Amino acid sequence: MTSNSTLAEALAAGTVVLDGGMSNQLESVGHDLSDELWSARLLAERPEAITEAHLAYFEAGADVAITSSYQATFEGFAKRGIGHHRAVELLTASVELAREAARRARAGGVTRPLWVAASVGPYGAMLADGSEYRGRYGLTVDELERFHRPRLEVLDAAGPDVLALETVPDADEAEALLRALRGLHTPAWLSYSIDGRHTRAGQPLEDAFALAADADEVIAVGVNCCAPEDVDAAIEIAARVTGKPVVVYPNSGEAWDAEARAWNGRSSFAPDQVRAWQESGARLIGGCCRVGPAAITSIAGTLARA
Repeated sequence: MTSNSTLAEALAAGTVVLDGGMSNQLESVGHDLSDELWSARLLAERPEAITEAHLAYFEAGADVAITSSYQATFEGFAKRGIGHHRAVELLTASVELAREAARRARAGGVTRPLWVAASVGPYGAMLADGSEYRGRYGLTVDELERFHRPRLEVLDAAGPDVLALETVPDADEAEALLRALRGLHTPAWLSYSIDGRHTRAGQPLEDAFALAADADEVIAVGVNCCAPEDVDAAIEIAARVTGKPVVVYPNSGEAWDAEARAWNGRSSFAPDQVRAWQESGARLIGGCCRVGPAAITSIAGTLARA
C-alpha cells in the first residue's frame, strides 16, 4: 500500500486501526475536561496537548486519528463567547493539529500510511446533557440538517481524509447528516451509538444502516461509543444491509453518568476480541471512551497477527 492511498482503498485492501478516546488520553496527562466543551476547549487553550494526544495514538499503532471536534460546534462555542470567525479557526485547527501529529510521527520513524478523520458528533454532544445517548431531541430532520451543515462545510474545507459522523443515536439524525454531506468533497463514515440491536433512540439497526446503503459519500458504516458486547451483532447487520466496510470502536464497557459527568462500572473491553470482529467483516477497528494507547497497541498487534 502506498503512502498516498486513500482510506477507502486501504479498507478495500485490509484492516485499518483507529485511535482510542481523546478525552481519556488528555485526562491521563492532567487536563481537566469537566466543562461543556470537553476536549474542544483545549483547541483554544492548549492546542499542543491535542497534538501530543494524537501523536501518542499514532505511536501506539493507530493508522487514523479522529480530531478533537466532536463537541466543537458554532452554538457550543457561542455559549462561551467565541464568535463565528474564531469558531471556524478552531474547527480548522482540529484537523491541522492531527496533521501535525502525523508529521511528527513520520519524523519519529513511523512509515505506514496515516489518515485524519474529522469528528462530527451528534446534536446531543453540543447539549452536553447525555442526550447523545438517547436521541429524540424534538427537532425535525430539516432542523438537524441546518445544524450540521455549516460545521461539515468548515471541516470539509480543512482537508481531512474522511469525516467521522460518529456516536449518532438516532436514525433521523443520520438522515440529516447524510443530506448535509451532499456536495462536499470529503468521504465519510457513519457510526451509530447503539443499545443491543437498536439505535439509542430505539430504531432497528437494519433500518438505520439502510439509510447509508446507497450513499456514495459513505465509505464505511458501523458503531461506536457502545458496549463491546453489542459489537458482534452490529457488524453482521451493517455488512449485510449495506455491503460496505464496517467500522467499530466501542467504549471500554463502563457507563457514562451525564449528571455526575463521570464513568462508572468496570471495563469489559478485551483487545483480543478484535480478531473475531475482523473475521465478521469489520475493517476499521479501534476504541472509543476509556480505551487508551496501550489498548490500541494490543489491537494493532492482534490484527497484524491475524
